[in-house]
Order: sequence, then structure tokens, then C-alpha cells
Amino acid sequence: MAGLGTLINVAGILAGGLCGLLFGKKMEGRYQDNLMMANGLCVLFLGIAGAMEKMLAIESGSLKSGSTMMLIGSLAIGALAGEWVNLEKHMESFGIWLKQKTRSEGDAGFVDGFVSASLTVCIGAMAVVGAIQDGIYGDYSILAAKAAMDLIIVMVMTASMGKGCLFSAIPVAVFQGAVTMLARLVEPLMTKTASDNLSLVGSVLIFCVGLNLVWGKKVRVANMLPSVLVAGIWAFLPLP
Repeated sequence: MAGLGTLINVAGILAGGLCGLLFGKKMEGRYQDNLMMANGLCVLFLGIAGAMEKMLAIESGSLKSGSTMMLIGSLAIGALAGEWVNLEKHMESFGIWLKQKTRSEGDAGFVDGFVSASLTVCIGAMAVVGAIQDGIYGDYSILAAKAAMDLIIVMVMTASMGKGCLFSAIPVAVFQGAVTMLARLVEPLMTKTASDNLSLVGSVLIFCVGLNLVWGKKVRVANMLPSVLVAGIWAFLPLP
């Protein structure tokens, strides 16, 4: 059944969020603060590992790096486009709306938790490739694996940042559901180069999420989301 992978992913996020809420309520503030720091470090290294995997290769016995121009161009163009649209503000406004609707006005970290968790679980090649496989072949194995990872990530983030993280299931459902429905149109565009570009830029953005978790909000990551689209388009241009 097409769409089953996204349903499994959403269920995993909700399960992780609920477990995180139960676990977080039993911890003192200092434990939650340290857990958030540990979570930020993990997200940092997830981003670093993903980026290095796509940038570095061994050729003739030596380590080579590549995709530098693509990365710079995608981030620069994407950041300008994102600032123009101001995606960060729209995500935060939706987070505030959710906060009001769920009567969570007393939760100071609700919006930050929602935005940080949403960016962490939405960005990346697994979401796009998995949704395409699910939509065309009914193969939800990639999204099932992503669901297991997201469960752990959201559980830890919810325990340290609060229940706003649990609502990251909404953008995942919307984004992956849309890709699943449009899978036959998107599939020809997801060449290996496009997938690698998307994965590299997505990993850099995940690193930026970790940066914000560890050192406070330094990067408006949501306003850099168009970089992922630019990276995909870059694969079809006669550029290095």
C-alpha cells in the first residue's frame, strides 16, 4: 500500500515523542540540560558523518574531496531564497499556533523543540528516496529504517526539549506524503548525482541544527531549506 512507509515513520515519531515525555518528566532540570547537550552533539556528528561520506573519496590511494562548488552554490542561493520567503518565521508561526491549540502556553521551549525536531527528521535523502520507493513500488523498507532512527532521535529530543518535538510528525507526514503521491513525477529526477547532492546539503543543514542545539540559535536553518532543492537542480546543470 503506497503511503504505508510514511504512516510507519509518523508512528515511530509519535512513539518516540511519547516515550520522551514520560522519560523527561522524571528528570531534574540539570539532567534535561545535559541530555539536550548530548543530543546536540549527536546531531552534529550525524551531520558531519553524512557530509564527509558524500564529500570524501579514496582515489589512487589518496583522500580526495569533491562537490565543493555545488555545496557553496546551493547554500548561498538557497539561503537567499529562504530569507526572501522567510521560512523560519512561517515554521515558528505554525509552532506558535500548535502551542496555542494544544494549550501549551506554559511550555517555553515548545516552538524551538518543534522547529529543531522537524528540521532534524525532515531533511535528508532517506525521506525523499524512501517516499519515492514507497509511492512507486510499495517498498517501505527505507522509511521503516528511518522510522526506527527518528523514534530514537525524537525520544531524546522530547525528553530534553519538551513536547513540541512530538509534533514534528506533522511536517514529516505532509512532506513525505506529498513526495509519495508525486513519486512517478519525481523519480526520473532522483539520479545518483541528485541524491548525493541532496544528501550532502541535507547533512550540512543537520549539522547546523546540532550547532543551534549546543550553542544556542546561531543559524536560521529553516531559511536555508531551499538549498536542498538547489542541490537537486544542480545535478542537471553543466557545472562542477
